[in-house]
Amino acid sequence: MPPSLPATINIREPRWDQSTFQGRAKHFFMVTDPRNLLLSGATLEEARRVVEDYRAGTVQPGLTEDQLWRAKYIYDSAFHPDTGEKMILVGRMSAQVPMNMTITGCMLTFYRTTPAVVFWQWVNQSFNAIVNYTNRSGDAPITPSQLGTAYVSATTGAVVTALGLKSLTKHLPAIIGRFVPFAAVAAANCINIPLMRQRELKLGIPVTDENGNRLGESTAAAQKAIFQVVVSRIGMAVPAMAIPPVIMNMLEKRAFLKRYPYLNAPLQVGLVGLCLVFATPLCCALFPQKSSMHVNSLEPEVQDQIRKKDPWLETVYFNKGL
Repeated sequence: MPPSLPATINIREPRWDQSTFQGRAKHFFMVTDPRNLLLSGATLEEARRVVEDYRAGTVQPGLTEDQLWRAKYIYDSAFHPDTGEKMILVGRMSAQVPMNMTITGCMLTFYRTTPAVVFWQWVNQSFNAIVNYTNRSGDAPITPSQLGTAYVSATTGAVVTALGLKSLTKHLPAIIGRFVPFAAVAAANCINIPLMRQRELKLGIPVTDENGNRLGESTAAAQKAIFQVVVSRIGMAVPAMAIPPVIMNMLEKRAFLKRYPYLNAPLQVGLVGLCLVFATPLCCALFPQKSSMHVNSLEPEVQDQIRKKDPWLETVYFNKGL
């Protein structure tokens, strides 16, 4: 009979060292694995039970370390790290590759007409709104009016940017026009994410010590978290929206695509998917999920609050969201 698993493994943290890019990349390749979407509700609940039991000090008989980590990553892929609630299926990070490859592929394919630009930018921002809400940091609720304002503002920003650039690039080489969707997506991310997480900017997000003890809420931490997420999201879009247009521009000049034009969209979606399989986890890994700040960088009132609890504490930690 194998020895019982010790109850000292810290599954509140990722399996790999998060102070290195390589460790974070391994972690996010697991979190964004699209196969997690195919797991049944029963499998998710079993993973939750294994994780919660282990955190409470109860080790199931016969449980191995690999099984424990597998359960932890299944749990992380489906349940919010701060609230513990089950996340909306299409809002999970494991849905990023299949959803984005379809939407981005269509944005890059159908960019020539105004109705197509408006429709696909609307679809993309609708998806982004779900993702941003699902992966928000902290446990503060967002009101329907705040949700609606963020959604309308980001969609409007994306459509105006796309149509404006489309008209400006009308007389430029075709390859330039292919990059209009990327500019629109980048602009929309700068609008959508801060608006969707505006409550965090007003009230702050939880900051903790190294052991996870909650010390207060900080708006300075929220600003840093949202900036990192915006950079990561734009970085995710760069390979998927920059590489396929160049390849497709070359292919469309060849006889093959002229003979089979209906392959344009599937090829574009496939190329985008190939880029996203790597870009999604690697760009999520640009910054640690458990980000940190020096206490002196927080608001004065939060500094005072923390100093009363622990005068010698120098660094606080927070979940930056995704």
